[in-house]
Amino acid sequence: MDLYDLGSVPALDSQLFYHALADLGREGLFLLSPASPYVCVGYHQDAAREVDLAFCRARGIPVFRREVGGGAVYLDGGQVFFQLVLRREDPRIPASRDAFYRTFLEPVVRVYRRMGIAAEYKPVNDLVVGARKVSGSGVGEIGEGLVFVGNVILDFDYRTMARVLNVPDEKFRDKVFRTLAENLSTVRRELGAERAAAWTAERVRGLLAEEFARLLGPLVPREPDAALRGRAEALRPVFQSEAWLLARRGRGRGREIRIRSGLQVLHRLHKAQGGLLRADFELVEGRLHAVSLSGDFFCYPPDGVERLEALLEGARPAEAVPRIEAFLAAEGVELPGVTAADWAALFAL
Repeated sequence: MDLYDLGSVPALDSQLFYHALADLGREGLFLLSPASPYVCVGYHQDAAREVDLAFCRARGIPVFRREVGGGAVYLDGGQVFFQLVLRREDPRIPASRDAFYRTFLEPVVRVYRRMGIAAEYKPVNDLVVGARKVSGSGVGEIGEGLVFVGNVILDFDYRTMARVLNVPDEKFRDKVFRTLAENLSTVRRELGAERAAAWTAERVRGLLAEEFARLLGPLVPREPDAALRGRAEALRPVFQSEAWLLARRGRGRGREIRIRSGLQVLHRLHKAQGGLLRADFELVEGRLHAVSLSGDFFCYPPDGVERLEALLEGARPAEAVPRIEAFLAAEGVELPGVTAADWAALFAL
């Protein structure tokens, strides 16, 4: 298989080459980092809904859409990307997505462990150290190719990641920032600044090449040829166009930001007869956590909302309805025009 160790490349090129290779029906592994920061949204997302495009324009941060699913991410030179392109009929591809991730993330697990970080695979597509995510990945079908992309996170700008997202208010943005900082880790955080400094992007690319070769067989270093560069240039105006970026693919009732496998931060809205209901909460391994309820409804007595928040802590979303119904029946709390079903609509997944 061909190995394209490209080092540091312009931001858009870090997306174009693997798309181009898949379009050409060829296989190969790219290893690279973007030379400047950008934001990349998933194929099925509504970019205007997910990303603060005005902020990104003002700060000169480009925003691109990829043909791989997943969420909006902030990418910069603190990350080393691996981008594997396989033909769909390649016999090395397992039948199930879970088996695919488990197989093809194993080289990345070994890279982290060779750096002294005890990373483990966490279904569906994360690598974690304890409860902290240290690498994200995704799979997409492009042309006749199956594309597997992911990263080794040397360092991460949590504040900018939280800032580029389009969120309902600053309180929710702070929640996203805190949750990211607590649950997404880096080589620098795991090893400390002094030990992490030894693991340069170039050295990490070398480890990735060695470990993927153990899985895929010999990798042959090469530079992008004329056909690959030509196809990448043909794709460039598409990826730079607003029509491609702003295609309205995503729909929803609020905001859902995936931090790692098993952890999301959610903002939900529901219009009840008695007013607009809002819920900000975390979904941790399928259970509600840090629930915050607000809106323009009336509640008697006023502390009823805080008591309801506490009642929902640790519940599974399906348990919200009976808990809320029992609470309203037993606690003497009145919410004119707001029923248990209205509250439950905020937590329906």
